[in-house]
Amino acid sequence: MLRVLEHLPDGMLDRDAAGLHEVLDGPTLIHLPGRRAEPLFVSVLLHGNEDTGWLAARGLLRECAGEELPRALSLFIGNVAAARARERFLDGQPDYNRIWAAGAESIPERRMAREVIATLAARRVFACVDVHNNTGRNPHYSCVSRLDHRCFRLATLFSRTVVYFTEPDSVLTEPFSNLCPSVTLECGQPGQPHGVEHAQDYLKACLHLAEIPDQPVAAQDIDLFHAVATVKVPPEVSFSFDSEATDIRFLAEMDRLNFCELPAHTTLGWIRPGRAARLEVTDEEGRDVSERMLRVHDGAIQTTVPLMPAMLTLSERAIRQDCLCYFMEIRPEFRATALQQAMHSEKSA
Repeated sequence: MLRVLEHLPDGMLDRDAAGLHEVLDGPTLIHLPGRRAEPLFVSVLLHGNEDTGWLAARGLLRECAGEELPRALSLFIGNVAAARARERFLDGQPDYNRIWAAGAESIPERRMAREVIATLAARRVFACVDVHNNTGRNPHYSCVSRLDHRCFRLATLFSRTVVYFTEPDSVLTEPFSNLCPSVTLECGQPGQPHGVEHAQDYLKACLHLAEIPDQPVAAQDIDLFHAVATVKVPPEVSFSFDSEATDIRFLAEMDRLNFCELPAHTTLGWIRPGRAARLEVTDEEGRDVSERMLRVHDGAIQTTVPLMPAMLTLSERAIRQDCLCYFMEIRPEFRATALQQAMHSEKSA
C-alpha cells in the first residue's frame, strides 16, 4: 500500500493537494538527502481536506530546488484519494490520523503505519512534524503528547500556545514521540495564506536545526494547556446551529469560543423540549465525565466548571467523523507542574 521513493516525482511540485493523485497512486514516503543524515520527518494530508501542510512542504521544496538540503527530509503524503475529493477521509476508509496505535494489523492502513514507523526508526529520525488544519476558527497552536523539554522547544518554535494531550492515542505523533521530539501543528483553517507561510517558515527552521536543546522553556514563554476531555454528539442525536427542529441547537457561531476561558454556567446550546438528548464527554481514561463538566438547566446545555474548548467546529460532517470539540482545563498551576515533570523526566533519563 505504501510507495517509498528516493526522489520527487516529475511534476509533483506543480500539483495542489487535489491534483496529487495524478503523480502519486496512494500514500507515499519520500526520502530526500541532506547535509545532516538524521531526517526531519514531515507528515501532510493525513486528512485530505487539510492542505496547508502539503502547500507548505511544496513551497519549501520549490525554494530549495537545486540546493542541498541542510538536513535529510522524509516526507509522508497521506490520504491522496481523500485529497482528490477534498474530504477528511472517504467512506470505507479509516481516519489516517487514527491508525498509528499498535494492533489490528489486518487493516492495510495500520500495516502501512507500522512500516513508516519502522523505516524512520532505522534512519534515526531527528524530529517529527505532523501538519494539520482546523475546520473551525482556532489560533495557530501546536500539540504534544509528552511532557518533555525537547518537545516543548519544538512546539514553541511554532507557537507559544501548546496543548498537551494523551487521547486519542492513535495519532501519528504518539509512536513517534518514543523515537524523537514530535509535534502536531494546527495551522488554522485551510485556504489561509498565512497558515501556509507560517508552516513553511517553521519547516525551514526545523531543517536548519543542528539539535533541539533540552533546556527548559521558561514558564513565561509558553501557554501550556491540558486537553482533559473529548466531547461528542451521539449518532442518534440530531443537531444544528440555526434550527430549533433538531434535538440540540448549538450557538450559531460557537467556534468563536475556541481558546476562550469559559466560566461555569456558560451556555453552549439548547435541547429541544421533550427530547432526552445529551452530549458524551469522556476523559483521558475513557470514563464518562459528562455530569462533571456539563449540565442541562432550563433546557440550556451549560458548563459546570471553568473550561476552555479547542477545535469547536460548525461542520456537521467533521463533528460526525470526529468530535464536537475538546475541553481543556484552566489551571495555571498545570503549566508549572508539567514543566517540573519534564525536568524530572530529563534527569531520570
